[in-house]
Amino acid sequence: MFEKWRIKEHMEVTDSSGQHLGTVDKVEDDMIVLTRSDSSDGQHHRLPIDAVEKIDDNRVYMKTGTFASTPQY
Repeated sequence: MFEKWRIKEHMEVTDSSGQHLGTVDKVEDDMIVLTRSDSSDGQHHRLPIDAVEKIDDNRVYMKTGTFASTPQY
């Protein structure tokens, strides 16, 4: 288990194989908010904290099958 406080702004977020998913903008409650500038649709996308596989160096690895969602407004 990891501590969510270890997830910092500007960390790279990848899938389990190391494919780039985005960059951390902030952690909000139990969600990782990715930067809009790293998104093809120009919106913030969110990933659940419980989908994190591990944190290594300056990279967050997500579990297999994790997809970023856009906020529901």
